[in-house]
Amino acid sequence: MNISFSVPPVCILHEDSTHPGGHWLPCAMTNPANNCLSLNAERTLEDIAVIWRDEGDDELPINRMTLTELRKSVWLVAHAIETLKLEKGSAIAIDMPMDINSVVIYLAIVLAGYVVVSIADSFAPDEISARLKISNAKAIFTQDLIIRGDRKLPLYSRVVDARSPMAIVIPTRGSSFSRILRDTDISWQSFLERAYASKEVEFVAVEQTTEAFTNILFSSGTTGEPKAIPWNLATPFKAAADAWCHMDIRKGDVVAWPTNLGWMMGPWLVYASLLNGASIALYNGSPLGSGFAKFVQDARVTMLGVIPSIVRAWKSANTTATYDWSAIRCFASTGEASNVDEYLWLMGRARYKPVIEYCGGTEIGGGFVTGSLLQHQSLAAFSTPAMGCSLFILGADGFPIPQSGPGIGELALGPQMFGASSTLLNADHHDIYFKGMPVWNGKFLRRHGDVFERTSRGYYRAHGRADDTMNLGGIKVSSVEIERICNSVDAGVLETAAVGVPPAGGGPERLVIAVVFKNPDKPITDLINLSASFNSALQKKLNPLFKVSEIVPLPSLPRTATNKVMRRVLRQQFSQGDQNSKL
Repeated sequence: MNISFSVPPVCILHEDSTHPGGHWLPCAMTNPANNCLSLNAERTLEDIAVIWRDEGDDELPINRMTLTELRKSVWLVAHAIETLKLEKGSAIAIDMPMDINSVVIYLAIVLAGYVVVSIADSFAPDEISARLKISNAKAIFTQDLIIRGDRKLPLYSRVVDARSPMAIVIPTRGSSFSRILRDTDISWQSFLERAYASKEVEFVAVEQTTEAFTNILFSSGTTGEPKAIPWNLATPFKAAADAWCHMDIRKGDVVAWPTNLGWMMGPWLVYASLLNGASIALYNGSPLGSGFAKFVQDARVTMLGVIPSIVRAWKSANTTATYDWSAIRCFASTGEASNVDEYLWLMGRARYKPVIEYCGGTEIGGGFVTGSLLQHQSLAAFSTPAMGCSLFILGADGFPIPQSGPGIGELALGPQMFGASSTLLNADHHDIYFKGMPVWNGKFLRRHGDVFERTSRGYYRAHGRADDTMNLGGIKVSSVEIERICNSVDAGVLETAAVGVPPAGGGPERLVIAVVFKNPDKPITDLINLSASFNSALQKKLNPLFKVSEIVPLPSLPRTATNKVMRRVLRQQFSQGDQNSKL
Protein backbone atom coordinates (compact mmCIF):
# COMPACT_ATOMS: atom_id res chain seq x y z
CA MET A 1 0.00 0.00 0.00
CA ASN A 2 3.05 2.27 -0.26
CA ILE A 3 2.88 3.31 3.42
CA SER A 4 5.79 5.59 4.29
CA PHE A 5 7.46 6.16 7.66
CA SER A 6 9.68 9.07 8.61
CA VAL A 7 11.32 6.59 11.00
CA PRO A 8 10.96 2.92 10.04
CA PRO A 9 9.90 0.32 12.62
CA VAL A 10 12.62 -1.70 14.34
CA CYS A 11 10.52 -4.83 13.65
CA ILE A 12 6.96 -5.75 12.66
CA LEU A 13 5.84 -7.19 16.02
CA HIS A 14 7.48 -7.07 19.43
CA GLU A 15 5.96 -9.68 21.75
CA ASP A 16 5.52 -8.73 25.39
CA SER A 17 4.29 -11.09 28.10
CA THR A 18 2.55 -8.21 29.92
CA HIS A 19 0.79 -7.01 26.76
CA PRO A 20 -1.26 -9.81 25.13
CA GLY A 21 -1.60 -8.03 21.79
CA GLY A 22 2.10 -7.27 21.45
CA HIS A 23 3.57 -4.00 20.12
CA TRP A 24 3.19 -3.50 16.38
CA LEU A 25 5.70 -1.48 14.31
CA PRO A 26 7.61 -0.35 17.43
CA CYS A 27 9.47 2.97 17.23
CA ALA A 28 8.04 3.75 13.78
CA MET A 29 7.02 7.37 13.12
CA THR A 30 4.26 8.12 10.64
CA ASN A 31 1.00 9.98 10.00
CA PRO A 32 -1.90 8.11 8.34
CA ALA A 33 -3.55 11.28 7.00
CA ASN A 34 -0.28 12.31 5.37
CA ASN A 35 -0.12 8.88 3.74
CA CYS A 36 -3.64 9.47 2.37
CA LEU A 37 -2.44 12.68 0.70
CA SER A 38 1.08 11.76 -0.39
CA LEU A 39 2.25 10.91 -3.87
CA ASN A 40 3.63 7.49 -4.66
CA ALA A 41 4.11 5.14 -7.60
CA GLU A 42 0.37 4.42 -7.67
CA ARG A 43 -0.97 7.98 -7.47
CA THR A 44 -0.66 11.34 -9.26
CA LEU A 45 -1.85 14.80 -8.29
CA GLU A 46 -4.60 14.69 -10.92
CA ASP A 47 -6.14 11.45 -9.66
CA ILE A 48 -9.71 11.84 -8.40
CA ALA A 49 -9.73 11.50 -4.61
CA VAL A 50 -13.37 12.26 -3.73
CA ILE A 51 -16.62 12.09 -5.72
CA TRP A 52 -19.85 13.43 -4.23
CA ARG A 53 -23.37 14.65 -4.77
CA ASP A 54 -25.95 16.32 -2.52
CA GLU A 55 -29.46 14.95 -2.25
CA GLY A 56 -31.76 17.08 -4.40
CA ASP A 57 -29.03 17.72 -6.98
CA ASP A 58 -29.57 14.32 -8.57
CA GLU A 59 -29.84 15.69 -12.12
CA LEU A 60 -26.70 17.84 -11.81
CA PRO A 61 -23.21 16.64 -12.75
CA ILE A 62 -21.27 14.82 -10.06
CA ASN A 63 -18.71 16.81 -8.05
CA ARG A 64 -15.10 15.64 -8.21
CA MET A 65 -12.02 16.64 -6.23
CA THR A 66 -8.52 15.80 -7.38
CA LEU A 67 -5.74 14.84 -5.00
CA THR A 68 -4.25 18.31 -5.52
CA GLU A 69 -7.50 19.97 -4.47
CA LEU A 70 -7.95 17.65 -1.50
CA ARG A 71 -4.42 18.33 -0.27
CA LYS A 72 -4.92 22.11 -0.41
CA SER A 73 -8.29 21.87 1.38
CA VAL A 74 -6.88 19.70 4.16
CA TRP A 75 -3.79 21.90 4.55
CA LEU A 76 -5.96 25.02 4.92
CA VAL A 77 -8.13 23.46 7.64
CA ALA A 78 -5.04 22.11 9.44
CA HIS A 79 -3.49 25.61 9.44
CA ALA A 80 -6.77 27.00 10.79
CA ILE A 81 -6.89 24.39 13.56
CA GLU A 82 -3.43 25.54 14.64
CA THR A 83 -4.84 29.03 15.28
CA LEU A 84 -7.06 27.56 18.02
CA LYS A 85 -3.86 27.12 20.10
CA LEU A 86 -4.85 23.68 21.40
CA GLU A 87 -2.24 21.44 22.97
CA LYS A 88 -0.96 18.79 20.56
CA GLY A 89 -2.77 15.50 21.09
CA SER A 90 -5.97 17.27 22.18
CA ALA A 91 -9.29 15.70 21.21
CA ILE A 92 -11.46 17.48 18.62
CA ALA A 93 -14.95 16.14 17.93
CA ILE A 94 -16.82 15.86 14.63
CA ASP A 95 -20.63 15.70 14.74
CA MET A 96 -21.93 16.13 11.22
CA PRO A 97 -22.98 14.11 8.16
CA MET A 98 -20.27 12.36 6.19
CA ASP A 99 -19.73 14.76 3.32
CA ILE A 100 -16.79 16.43 1.62
CA ASN A 101 -16.36 18.92 4.47
CA SER A 102 -16.30 16.32 7.25
CA VAL A 103 -13.76 14.18 5.35
CA VAL A 104 -11.48 17.20 4.89
CA ILE A 105 -11.86 18.09 8.58
CA TYR A 106 -11.16 14.50 9.65
CA LEU A 107 -7.92 14.34 7.66
CA ALA A 108 -6.84 17.80 8.84
CA ILE A 109 -7.26 16.91 12.53
CA VAL A 110 -5.14 13.78 12.12
CA LEU A 111 -2.57 15.53 9.90
CA ALA A 112 -2.07 18.22 12.54
CA GLY A 113 -1.44 15.73 15.34
CA TYR A 114 -4.78 15.93 17.13
CA VAL A 115 -7.28 13.18 17.95
CA VAL A 116 -10.69 12.91 16.26
CA VAL A 117 -13.68 12.23 18.52
CA SER A 118 -16.30 10.45 16.41
CA ILE A 119 -19.93 11.37 17.19
CA ALA A 120 -22.82 10.19 15.01
CA ASP A 121 -25.03 12.98 13.68
CA SER A 122 -28.17 11.12 14.86
CA PHE A 123 -27.36 11.32 18.58
CA ALA A 124 -29.48 13.13 21.13
CA PRO A 125 -27.86 15.86 23.33
CA ASP A 126 -27.28 13.53 26.31
CA GLU A 127 -25.41 11.06 24.10
CA ILE A 128 -23.32 13.84 22.56
CA SER A 129 -22.54 15.22 26.01
CA ALA A 130 -21.42 11.84 27.35
CA ARG A 131 -18.96 11.39 24.49
CA LEU A 132 -17.56 14.89 24.78
CA LYS A 133 -16.95 14.44 28.51
CA ILE A 134 -15.37 10.99 28.25
CA SER A 135 -12.99 12.12 25.49
CA ASN A 136 -12.31 15.54 27.08
CA ALA A 137 -12.86 17.16 23.67
CA LYS A 138 -11.59 20.73 23.43
CA ALA A 139 -13.58 21.72 20.31
CA ILE A 140 -16.23 20.32 17.99
CA PHE A 141 -16.97 20.66 14.27
CA THR A 142 -20.65 20.58 13.41
CA GLN A 143 -23.16 22.15 11.06
CA ASP A 144 -26.32 24.18 11.44
CA LEU A 145 -28.92 21.73 10.11
CA ILE A 146 -29.17 18.39 8.34
CA ILE A 147 -31.37 18.52 5.26
CA ARG A 148 -33.09 15.28 4.24
CA GLY A 149 -35.62 15.82 1.47
CA ASP A 150 -38.06 18.45 2.70
CA ARG A 151 -37.03 18.03 6.34
CA LYS A 152 -34.60 20.24 8.22
CA LEU A 153 -33.19 18.41 11.23
CA PRO A 154 -31.45 20.47 13.94
CA LEU A 155 -27.83 19.63 14.65
CA TYR A 156 -26.09 22.70 16.07
CA SER A 157 -28.88 23.17 18.64
CA ARG A 158 -28.31 19.60 19.86
CA VAL A 159 -24.60 20.32 20.24
CA VAL A 160 -25.44 23.45 22.24
CA ASP A 161 -27.88 21.48 24.42
CA ALA A 162 -25.04 19.02 25.04
CA ARG A 163 -23.03 21.92 26.55
CA SER A 164 -20.22 21.38 24.10
CA PRO A 165 -16.89 23.20 24.11
CA MET A 166 -16.12 25.70 21.33
CA ALA A 167 -17.94 24.75 18.13
CA ILE A 168 -16.90 25.49 14.55
CA VAL A 169 -20.23 25.64 12.72
CA ILE A 170 -20.76 25.07 8.99
CA PRO A 171 -23.93 26.60 7.50
CA THR A 172 -26.11 24.08 5.68
CA ARG A 173 -25.93 24.52 1.93
CA GLY A 174 -28.05 27.38 0.71
CA SER A 175 -29.01 28.61 4.17
CA SER A 176 -27.93 31.13 6.74
CA PHE A 177 -27.64 30.06 10.36
CA SER A 178 -31.01 29.17 11.88
CA ARG A 179 -29.97 30.66 15.22
CA ILE A 180 -27.35 33.00 16.59
CA LEU A 181 -24.09 31.26 17.48
CA ARG A 182 -22.80 31.23 21.04
CA ASP A 183 -20.09 33.78 21.82
CA THR A 184 -17.51 31.01 22.08
CA ASP A 185 -18.37 29.49 18.70
CA ILE A 186 -16.95 30.28 15.26
CA SER A 187 -18.57 30.23 11.83
CA TRP A 188 -16.88 28.07 9.20
CA GLN A 189 -16.03 31.10 7.07
CA SER A 190 -14.42 32.97 9.97
CA PHE A 191 -12.52 29.84 10.93
CA LEU A 192 -11.00 29.45 7.45
CA GLU A 193 -10.19 33.16 7.21
CA ARG A 194 -7.83 32.70 10.16
CA ALA A 195 -5.53 30.70 7.88
CA TYR A 196 -5.88 32.51 4.54
CA ALA A 197 -2.30 33.76 4.84
CA SER A 198 -1.25 30.09 4.64
CA LYS A 199 -3.61 29.16 1.79
CA GLU A 200 -2.02 26.57 -0.53
CA VAL A 201 1.00 26.34 1.80
CA GLU A 202 1.78 22.71 2.56
CA PHE A 203 1.09 21.76 6.16
CA VAL A 204 3.97 19.78 7.62
CA ALA A 205 2.43 16.59 9.00
CA VAL A 206 2.91 15.79 12.68
CA GLU A 207 4.57 12.39 12.79
CA GLN A 208 4.05 10.21 15.87
CA THR A 209 4.72 6.66 17.00
CA THR A 210 2.16 4.06 16.00
CA GLU A 211 0.93 3.79 19.59
CA ALA A 212 -0.25 7.42 19.63
CA PHE A 213 -4.02 8.00 19.38
CA THR A 214 -5.59 9.17 16.15
CA ASN A 215 -9.33 8.67 16.75
CA ILE A 216 -11.66 8.00 19.70
CA LEU A 217 -14.75 5.99 18.77
CA PHE A 218 -17.52 4.60 20.92
CA SER A 219 -19.15 1.22 21.30
CA SER A 220 -21.83 0.34 23.82
CA GLY A 221 -20.67 -1.13 27.09
CA THR A 222 -22.86 -3.12 29.46
CA THR A 223 -23.08 -0.42 32.14
CA GLY A 224 -25.04 2.16 30.16
CA GLU A 225 -21.96 4.32 29.49
CA PRO A 226 -20.51 4.13 25.97
CA LYS A 227 -17.15 2.38 25.79
CA ALA A 228 -14.46 4.81 24.56
CA ILE A 229 -12.11 3.02 22.15
CA PRO A 230 -8.98 4.82 20.95
CA TRP A 231 -7.58 3.96 17.53
CA ASN A 232 -3.83 4.29 17.37
CA LEU A 233 -1.84 5.24 14.28
CA ALA A 234 -1.62 1.60 13.18
CA THR A 235 -5.41 1.10 13.07
CA PRO A 236 -5.96 3.04 9.81
CA PHE A 237 -3.49 0.70 8.13
CA LYS A 238 -5.49 -2.30 9.41
CA ALA A 239 -8.65 -0.85 7.81
CA ALA A 240 -6.86 -0.27 4.51
CA ALA A 241 -5.21 -3.69 4.56
CA ASP A 242 -8.59 -5.42 4.97
CA ALA A 243 -9.93 -3.48 1.99
CA TRP A 244 -6.88 -4.31 -0.11
CA CYS A 245 -6.93 -7.99 0.79
CA HIS A 246 -10.62 -8.87 0.95
CA MET A 247 -12.48 -6.35 -1.27
CA ASP A 248 -9.59 -5.91 -3.74
CA ILE A 249 -9.79 -2.11 -3.48
CA ARG A 250 -7.08 -0.61 -5.67
CA LYS A 251 -6.08 2.37 -7.81
CA GLY A 252 -8.95 3.49 -10.05
CA ASP A 253 -11.70 2.04 -7.86
CA VAL A 254 -14.63 4.13 -6.67
CA VAL A 255 -15.75 3.09 -3.18
CA ALA A 256 -19.16 3.98 -1.70
CA TRP A 257 -20.50 2.89 1.68
CA PRO A 258 -23.41 4.79 3.31
CA THR A 259 -22.12 5.51 6.81
CA ASN A 260 -21.05 8.28 9.17
CA LEU A 261 -17.82 9.30 10.88
CA GLY A 262 -19.53 8.53 14.19
CA TRP A 263 -19.30 4.81 13.38
CA MET A 264 -16.11 2.93 12.59
CA MET A 265 -17.06 2.41 8.94
CA GLY A 266 -16.75 6.18 8.36
CA PRO A 267 -13.03 6.39 9.14
CA TRP A 268 -12.66 2.92 7.59
CA LEU A 269 -14.03 4.24 4.29
CA VAL A 270 -11.60 7.19 4.29
CA TYR A 271 -8.53 5.03 4.86
CA ALA A 272 -9.66 1.99 2.83
CA SER A 273 -10.12 4.23 -0.21
CA LEU A 274 -7.32 6.80 -0.05
CA LEU A 275 -4.53 4.54 1.25
CA ASN A 276 -5.23 2.14 -1.64
CA GLY A 277 -5.32 4.85 -4.32
CA ALA A 278 -9.10 4.64 -4.82
CA SER A 279 -11.74 7.41 -4.82
CA ILE A 280 -14.24 7.92 -1.98
CA ALA A 281 -17.83 8.27 -3.25
CA LEU A 282 -20.12 10.24 -0.90
CA TYR A 283 -23.86 10.86 -1.24
CA ASN A 284 -25.02 13.57 1.13
CA GLY A 285 -28.55 12.33 1.71
CA SER A 286 -30.62 9.25 2.42
CA PRO A 287 -29.24 6.03 0.86
CA LEU A 288 -32.74 4.50 0.71
CA GLY A 289 -34.14 6.42 -2.25
CA SER A 290 -33.62 6.50 -5.98
CA GLY A 291 -31.23 9.47 -5.65
CA PHE A 292 -28.58 7.25 -4.08
CA ALA A 293 -29.17 4.50 -6.66
CA LYS A 294 -28.63 7.05 -9.43
CA PHE A 295 -25.48 8.31 -7.72
CA VAL A 296 -24.03 4.78 -7.69
CA GLN A 297 -24.67 4.64 -11.44
CA ASP A 298 -23.34 8.12 -12.26
CA ALA A 299 -20.25 7.83 -10.06
CA ARG A 300 -19.43 4.44 -11.64
CA VAL A 301 -19.03 2.90 -8.18
CA THR A 302 -16.89 -0.27 -8.31
CA MET A 303 -17.18 -1.39 -4.65
CA LEU A 304 -20.48 -0.75 -2.90
CA GLY A 305 -20.76 -1.36 0.84
CA VAL A 306 -24.15 -1.94 2.45
CA ILE A 307 -25.93 -3.01 5.60
CA PRO A 308 -28.76 -5.54 5.23
CA SER A 309 -31.56 -3.16 6.26
CA ILE A 310 -30.65 -0.86 3.34
CA VAL A 311 -30.78 -3.80 0.93
CA ARG A 312 -34.20 -4.77 2.31
CA ALA A 313 -35.49 -1.23 1.67
CA TRP A 314 -34.13 -1.23 -1.90
CA LYS A 315 -35.69 -4.60 -2.64
CA SER A 316 -39.05 -3.68 -1.13
CA ALA A 317 -39.35 -0.42 -3.10
CA ASN A 318 -37.50 -1.70 -6.20
CA THR A 319 -35.40 1.47 -5.90
CA THR A 320 -32.59 0.33 -8.19
CA ALA A 321 -34.76 -0.88 -11.09
CA THR A 322 -33.89 1.73 -13.74
CA TYR A 323 -30.21 2.23 -12.91
CA ASP A 324 -27.06 0.66 -14.34
CA TRP A 325 -24.81 -0.76 -11.64
CA SER A 326 -22.67 -2.78 -14.03
CA ALA A 327 -19.47 -0.97 -12.95
CA ILE A 328 -19.63 -2.73 -9.56
CA ARG A 329 -16.96 -5.43 -9.16
CA CYS A 330 -18.07 -6.51 -5.73
CA PHE A 331 -20.32 -5.61 -2.82
CA ALA A 332 -19.43 -5.70 0.87
CA SER A 333 -21.80 -6.04 3.79
CA THR A 334 -21.38 -5.47 7.50
CA GLY A 335 -23.24 -4.33 10.58
CA GLU A 336 -25.86 -7.04 11.01
CA ALA A 337 -26.81 -10.55 9.94
CA SER A 338 -27.61 -10.99 6.24
CA ASN A 339 -30.55 -12.70 4.56
CA VAL A 340 -29.83 -15.14 1.71
CA ASP A 341 -32.75 -14.14 -0.53
CA GLU A 342 -32.05 -10.43 -0.20
CA TYR A 343 -28.39 -10.88 -1.02
CA LEU A 344 -29.11 -13.00 -4.06
CA TRP A 345 -31.36 -10.14 -5.21
CA LEU A 346 -28.56 -7.62 -4.51
CA MET A 347 -26.05 -9.58 -6.58
CA GLY A 348 -28.49 -9.52 -9.46
CA ARG A 349 -28.33 -5.70 -9.56
CA ALA A 350 -24.74 -5.95 -10.82
CA ARG A 351 -24.70 -9.05 -13.02
CA TYR A 352 -24.22 -11.34 -10.01
CA LYS A 353 -21.07 -9.87 -8.55
CA PRO A 354 -20.16 -11.34 -5.15
CA VAL A 355 -21.07 -9.96 -1.74
CA ILE A 356 -18.09 -9.99 0.64
CA GLU A 357 -19.47 -10.44 4.15
CA TYR A 358 -17.38 -8.48 6.63
CA CYS A 359 -17.66 -8.70 10.43
CA GLY A 360 -15.46 -6.93 12.94
CA GLY A 361 -15.66 -4.32 15.62
CA THR A 362 -14.77 -0.77 16.54
CA GLU A 363 -12.07 -2.09 18.86
CA ILE A 364 -10.50 -4.02 15.96
CA GLY A 365 -10.48 -1.25 13.38
CA GLY A 366 -11.79 -3.61 10.75
CA GLY A 367 -12.83 -7.22 10.41
CA PHE A 368 -11.89 -10.49 12.10
CA VAL A 369 -13.93 -12.73 9.79
CA THR A 370 -14.86 -11.99 6.20
CA GLY A 371 -15.11 -13.28 2.66
CA SER A 372 -12.54 -13.32 -0.10
CA LEU A 373 -12.48 -12.96 -3.87
CA LEU A 374 -10.02 -15.88 -3.94
CA GLN A 375 -12.43 -18.42 -2.41
CA HIS A 376 -15.83 -19.89 -3.12
CA GLN A 377 -18.41 -17.93 -1.14
CA SER A 378 -21.62 -19.00 0.54
CA LEU A 379 -24.43 -16.45 0.75
CA ALA A 380 -24.81 -14.75 4.14
CA ALA A 381 -21.71 -16.55 5.44
CA PHE A 382 -18.03 -15.83 5.98
CA SER A 383 -15.35 -17.91 4.29
CA THR A 384 -12.18 -16.97 6.17
CA PRO A 385 -10.65 -15.21 9.15
CA ALA A 386 -9.52 -11.74 8.11
CA MET A 387 -5.88 -11.41 7.13
CA GLY A 388 -3.75 -11.67 10.27
CA CYS A 389 -6.60 -12.88 12.51
CA SER A 390 -7.26 -16.29 14.05
CA LEU A 391 -10.65 -17.50 15.28
CA PHE A 392 -11.61 -19.93 18.03
CA ILE A 393 -15.08 -21.24 18.90
CA LEU A 394 -15.38 -22.04 22.59
CA GLY A 395 -17.11 -25.24 23.63
CA ALA A 396 -19.28 -25.84 26.70
CA ASP A 397 -16.13 -26.26 28.79
CA GLY A 398 -14.94 -22.77 27.84
CA PHE A 399 -12.03 -24.02 25.72
CA PRO A 400 -11.66 -23.99 21.91
CA ILE A 401 -13.20 -26.84 19.97
CA PRO A 402 -11.03 -28.44 17.23
CA GLN A 403 -10.45 -25.88 14.49
CA SER A 404 -10.93 -28.45 11.76
CA GLY A 405 -14.50 -29.41 12.69
CA PRO A 406 -17.96 -27.84 12.86
CA GLY A 407 -19.46 -26.38 16.02
CA ILE A 408 -21.22 -23.43 17.57
CA GLY A 409 -20.33 -21.31 20.59
CA GLU A 410 -18.92 -18.03 21.78
CA LEU A 411 -16.20 -16.67 19.52
CA ALA A 412 -12.71 -15.86 20.78
CA LEU A 413 -9.92 -14.22 18.82
CA GLY A 414 -6.19 -14.69 18.72
CA PRO A 415 -4.70 -11.83 20.78
CA GLN A 416 -2.19 -10.53 18.25
CA MET A 417 -4.20 -8.56 15.70
CA PHE A 418 -2.53 -5.67 13.92
CA GLY A 419 -4.31 -2.38 14.68
CA ALA A 420 -6.60 -3.75 17.41
CA SER A 421 -7.22 -1.75 20.58
CA SER A 422 -4.86 -2.05 23.52
CA THR A 423 -6.54 0.39 25.92
CA LEU A 424 -9.90 1.96 26.77
CA LEU A 425 -10.46 5.47 28.13
CA ASN A 426 -13.17 4.58 30.64
CA ALA A 427 -12.78 0.86 31.37
CA ASP A 428 -10.12 -1.75 32.07
CA HIS A 429 -9.12 -3.14 28.69
CA HIS A 430 -7.63 -6.34 30.14
CA ASP A 431 -10.73 -7.08 32.22
CA ILE A 432 -13.09 -6.63 29.28
CA TYR A 433 -11.14 -8.52 26.62
CA PHE A 434 -8.81 -10.98 28.38
CA LYS A 435 -9.81 -11.66 32.00
CA GLY A 436 -11.14 -15.20 32.44
CA MET A 437 -10.34 -16.24 28.87
CA PRO A 438 -8.65 -19.58 28.09
CA VAL A 439 -4.96 -19.86 27.22
CA TRP A 440 -4.05 -21.22 23.79
CA ASN A 441 -0.41 -21.96 22.87
CA GLY A 442 0.73 -19.91 25.84
CA LYS A 443 -1.37 -16.84 25.01
CA PHE A 444 -4.66 -15.59 26.44
CA LEU A 445 -7.38 -15.51 23.80
CA ARG A 446 -9.27 -12.26 23.26
CA ARG A 447 -12.98 -12.06 24.09
CA HIS A 448 -15.31 -10.75 21.40
CA GLY A 449 -18.78 -11.69 22.58
CA ASP A 450 -20.49 -12.98 19.43
CA VAL A 451 -21.91 -16.49 19.07
CA PHE A 452 -20.53 -18.05 15.87
CA GLU A 453 -21.03 -21.31 14.04
CA ARG A 454 -18.45 -23.09 11.90
CA THR A 455 -20.25 -25.26 9.37
CA SER A 456 -19.23 -28.68 8.10
CA ARG A 457 -18.07 -27.00 4.88
CA GLY A 458 -15.79 -24.64 6.79
CA TYR A 459 -17.87 -21.45 6.52
CA TYR A 460 -18.75 -19.22 9.47
CA ARG A 461 -22.17 -17.88 10.39
CA ALA A 462 -22.99 -15.22 13.00
CA HIS A 463 -25.72 -15.86 15.59
CA GLY A 464 -25.80 -12.56 17.47
CA ARG A 465 -24.30 -11.39 20.75
CA ALA A 466 -23.44 -13.72 23.60
CA ASP A 467 -23.59 -10.94 26.21
CA ASP A 468 -26.10 -8.19 26.92
CA THR A 469 -25.21 -6.06 23.91
CA MET A 470 -27.32 -6.20 20.76
CA ASN A 471 -26.99 -5.01 17.20
CA LEU A 472 -29.87 -2.87 15.89
CA GLY A 473 -29.58 -1.76 12.29
CA GLY A 474 -25.80 -2.03 12.41
CA ILE A 475 -25.54 -0.06 15.69
CA LYS A 476 -24.32 -1.81 18.83
CA VAL A 477 -26.27 -0.85 21.93
CA SER A 478 -26.41 -2.31 25.42
CA SER A 479 -29.62 -3.66 26.91
CA VAL A 480 -29.03 -1.45 29.95
CA GLU A 481 -29.18 1.74 27.87
CA ILE A 482 -32.54 0.76 26.36
CA GLU A 483 -34.00 -0.50 29.64
CA ARG A 484 -33.02 2.68 31.50
CA ILE A 485 -35.24 4.67 29.11
CA CYS A 486 -38.14 2.17 28.88
CA ASN A 487 -38.40 1.78 32.66
CA SER A 488 -39.33 5.45 33.04
CA VAL A 489 -41.86 5.67 30.19
CA ASP A 490 -44.98 4.53 32.06
CA ALA A 491 -45.81 4.51 35.77
CA GLY A 492 -47.33 1.04 35.40
CA VAL A 493 -44.02 -0.52 34.31
CA LEU A 494 -42.00 -2.18 37.06
CA GLU A 495 -39.02 -3.28 34.99
CA THR A 496 -38.04 -4.24 31.45
CA ALA A 497 -35.51 -6.43 29.69
CA ALA A 498 -34.36 -5.56 26.17
CA VAL A 499 -33.07 -8.31 23.90
CA GLY A 500 -32.15 -8.55 20.24
CA VAL A 501 -33.85 -11.51 18.56
CA PRO A 502 -32.63 -12.76 15.16
CA PRO A 503 -35.54 -13.69 12.84
CA ALA A 504 -35.94 -17.38 12.03
CA GLY A 505 -35.27 -16.74 8.32
CA GLY A 506 -32.09 -14.79 8.99
CA GLY A 507 -31.49 -11.07 8.90
CA PRO A 508 -30.95 -8.25 11.40
CA GLU A 509 -31.98 -8.51 15.04
CA ARG A 510 -35.41 -7.28 16.15
CA LEU A 511 -35.72 -5.33 19.40
CA VAL A 512 -38.08 -7.19 21.77
CA ILE A 513 -38.93 -5.72 25.19
CA ALA A 514 -40.01 -8.03 28.02
CA VAL A 515 -42.15 -6.03 30.45
CA VAL A 516 -43.08 -6.75 34.07
CA PHE A 517 -45.97 -4.57 35.32
CA LYS A 518 -46.21 -3.19 38.86
CA ASN A 519 -49.71 -4.60 39.26
CA PRO A 520 -49.83 -8.02 37.59
CA ASP A 521 -53.58 -8.22 38.23
CA LYS A 522 -54.11 -5.04 36.20
CA PRO A 523 -51.49 -5.05 33.46
CA ILE A 524 -51.42 -2.45 30.72
CA THR A 525 -53.49 -4.02 27.96
CA ASP A 526 -52.87 -1.40 25.27
CA LEU A 527 -49.47 -2.69 24.19
CA ILE A 528 -49.64 -0.77 20.91
CA ASN A 529 -49.66 2.56 22.73
CA LEU A 530 -46.97 1.35 25.14
CA SER A 531 -44.82 0.32 22.17
CA ALA A 532 -45.32 3.77 20.62
CA SER A 533 -44.28 5.39 23.91
CA PHE A 534 -41.15 3.21 24.08
CA ASN A 535 -40.27 4.12 20.49
CA SER A 536 -40.78 7.83 21.06
CA ALA A 537 -38.57 7.82 24.15
CA LEU A 538 -35.83 5.69 22.57
CA GLN A 539 -35.73 7.75 19.40
CA LYS A 540 -35.64 11.04 21.30
CA LYS A 541 -33.16 10.10 24.02
CA LEU A 542 -30.99 7.42 22.40
CA ASN A 543 -31.17 7.04 18.62
CA PRO A 544 -33.88 7.92 16.06
CA LEU A 545 -33.18 4.68 14.19
CA PHE A 546 -34.23 2.36 17.03
CA LYS A 547 -37.67 0.73 16.98
CA VAL A 548 -39.38 -1.81 19.24
CA SER A 549 -40.65 -4.78 17.23
CA GLU A 550 -42.62 -6.47 20.01
CA ILE A 551 -43.56 -6.21 23.68
CA VAL A 552 -43.86 -9.43 25.70
CA PRO A 553 -45.57 -9.12 29.12
CA LEU A 554 -44.05 -11.44 31.76
CA PRO A 555 -44.92 -12.03 35.45
CA SER A 556 -41.20 -11.78 36.30
CA LEU A 557 -37.78 -11.77 34.63
CA PRO A 558 -35.48 -14.82 34.80
CA ARG A 559 -32.58 -14.11 37.13
CA THR A 560 -29.39 -15.72 38.37
CA ALA A 561 -28.73 -16.52 42.03
CA THR A 562 -26.99 -13.12 42.29
CA ASN A 563 -30.11 -11.39 40.91
CA LYS A 564 -28.72 -10.63 37.44
CA VAL A 565 -31.28 -10.71 34.63
CA MET A 566 -30.66 -13.66 32.30
CA ARG A 567 -31.29 -11.90 28.99
CA ARG A 568 -29.70 -14.82 27.19
CA VAL A 569 -32.56 -17.05 28.39
CA LEU A 570 -35.13 -14.54 27.12
CA ARG A 571 -33.36 -14.27 23.78
CA GLN A 572 -33.42 -18.05 23.41
CA GLN A 573 -37.12 -18.28 24.34
CA PHE A 574 -38.15 -15.48 21.98
CA SER A 575 -36.04 -16.96 19.17
CA GLN A 576 -37.73 -20.34 19.61
CA GLY A 577 -41.09 -18.58 19.52
CA ASP A 578 -40.14 -17.02 16.17
CA GLN A 579 -39.14 -20.40 14.76
CA ASN A 580 -42.37 -22.03 15.94
CA SER A 581 -44.43 -19.25 14.35
CA LYS A 582 -42.56 -19.72 11.06
CA LEU A 583 -43.20 -23.47 11.15
